[in-house]
Amino acid sequence: MTDPTIGVLALQGDVREHLAALRAAGAEPVRVRRPEELDDVAGLVIPGGESTTISKLAVTFGIMDRLRERVSAGMPAYGSCAGMIMLADKILDPRSGQETIGGIDMIVRRNAFGRQNESFEAAVEMAAVEGGPVEGVFIRAPWVESTGAAAQTLATFDGHPVAVRQGNLLATAFHPELTGDHRVHALFTQMVRSAH
Repeated sequence: MTDPTIGVLALQGDVREHLAALRAAGAEPVRVRRPEELDDVAGLVIPGGESTTISKLAVTFGIMDRLRERVSAGMPAYGSCAGMIMLADKILDPRSGQETIGGIDMIVRRNAFGRQNESFEAAVEMAAVEGGPVEGVFIRAPWVESTGAAAQTLATFDGHPVAVRQGNLLATAFHPELTGDHRVHALFTQMVRSAH
């Protein structure tokens, strides 16, 4: 599988930026909105945006159950920012009616680094990504409060895990799709190749 077909969950959030980053990383990216579109992808990116909105739209569009099925069956998935929240088994402070896909044994705190006007960029040393630190763009970013034994922390910032991997699942609290550095997307693309 040279150029794997990787979906980007296109319900809300920075979908275009992920499509461009995946293309640059050697994948064939497609938008995914409906349950049947999930069947055509080898992996899935869950973009940054508003995790509560993405959760509610996933239920409205009838795709939430299929997302859970595919992820629990081993489909590789990568979530950035709100996507990290969507892949968490538990949210510390969920909004009313907010659901997750789950899959990574971690508890996340929404908006942990502060509000929109407290957004920042920082160099983040990330295991499994070669060539020096990645530029982390943190926008109303979550952090990981705790992880279970199966979840591996790949990066920390300010004492909190901000990049986690568990099997075929990858999550970052920051937005690598906004930087022009495609190494995190290349890592995920390689994970998708290895899974098939």
